[in-house]
Amino acid sequence: MSSLAEKKSADSEVIIEKQAQPEEHDVFGNEDEHDIRYKTMSWQFVCFLMIAEIVSNGMLSLPNAMAVVGIVPSLILTIFLGMFGLFTAKLLIDFKLNHPDVHNMGDAGMIIFGPVGREVLSLGTIIFAVFGSGSEFLSGQQALSMLSSNGLCAVVITTIFACVAFFVSLPRTLGHLSWLGFISTALISLCALLGMIGAGVSPTPGRKIDVTVSSSFYEAFLAITSPVFAYAGHFMFFILISEMKRPQDAMKAAWFLQVFATLLYAVFSVVVYVYLGNTVASPALLSLSPVWSKIAFAFGLGNFLISGALYSHTAAKLVFVRIFRRSRHLYTHTVLGWSVWIALCFAASVLAFVLAVSVPIFSYLAGITASLFASWYTYGVAGFFWLHDTYHLEGGRGALRRKWFGTTLAVLTVAAGAFICVAGTYVSVKLIAEAYSSGEVGRPFSC
Repeated sequence: MSSLAEKKSADSEVIIEKQAQPEEHDVFGNEDEHDIRYKTMSWQFVCFLMIAEIVSNGMLSLPNAMAVVGIVPSLILTIFLGMFGLFTAKLLIDFKLNHPDVHNMGDAGMIIFGPVGREVLSLGTIIFAVFGSGSEFLSGQQALSMLSSNGLCAVVITTIFACVAFFVSLPRTLGHLSWLGFISTALISLCALLGMIGAGVSPTPGRKIDVTVSSSFYEAFLAITSPVFAYAGHFMFFILISEMKRPQDAMKAAWFLQVFATLLYAVFSVVVYVYLGNTVASPALLSLSPVWSKIAFAFGLGNFLISGALYSHTAAKLVFVRIFRRSRHLYTHTVLGWSVWIALCFAASVLAFVLAVSVPIFSYLAGITASLFASWYTYGVAGFFWLHDTYHLEGGRGALRRKWFGTTLAVLTVAAGAFICVAGTYVSVKLIAEAYSSGEVGRPFSC
């Protein structure tokens, strides 16, 4: 009898809490009277933008990871992480549909952790996006250096690449960039295909292929950070879904993304590793013959450019919406709105460029940012999303107990994010120490 009374009391508390919660509205509201309309994308074009941003230079390091831990563990991990990424995408999308006003990770942090969570997750998104943009700038510089046979100074090439990426990032809506997502998807697919053909045409003589490799924890986790962070793009999902015509279709885009990425990663890494063996470099295209390396890099170049622009656009969009949310400057062609938008895109591109060319350990720092933020955005924080909504929207602790299997999976998801964060940061910091001790660290602004 007492348990029944407790249940009724708990249910009434949940009902009261639901009634007390303010009604949530879509972040961009009704756009019928707006000059600038954001909610224009179909799930297909959202999917292309997801692929453009996620399936990029990270793919090129996967064969090297396979050389460190062996073909079987690496392949199993790649497939598992693809499935895990689909699961966390489902939790993230459900949270977005339950809270239409969420535009980015910072908004989600406000709901779950309060004002501090909002600032931490917002800042983390900006930092991760800027470092992601810088990484793409360096990949573009590497590709152009290869195509020009190192005929130009690397800093000059990176400057040119960053300038073009800045102009690509300028459209106010992702809908105006969506066609570039389709082009980027085609280019990275051709890059992978040409890379595999190049490896098959000129295989490494006497190559060694290992099914499994005995490695230390440091070596093994350093290698598996490549597939772990090759799926790191969930931080952008809220922003993408906010500009969909039908957010309810977002899971279709997530399914296509994860299946496409998992299959491409698995096939590309296995084929290239089998033909080039355990001496394959990172990025793998550097291990191809000069002709095939140039051909593959030529197609990958467009993907690096579009992906870098998307990262800058994401960082700028978060701040822009934060400043002008519910303001006419968000959806009207005003001088102030456009001035601030251009300034934010410029700031994101310049900051990414300066970090990429002036910080000798930039690639290592990018690994730290991925460990600190992508581990949570792609994996861990999704568990919090499920726990929060199940508790607050479905019946409090009773719902968590009834849905014990989902609760267990959510807790394990949070634990997985925490492990990747701690272990990845440890490996990245140790890598920096080794780079300094071995004299591998270069000089700022060097050609």
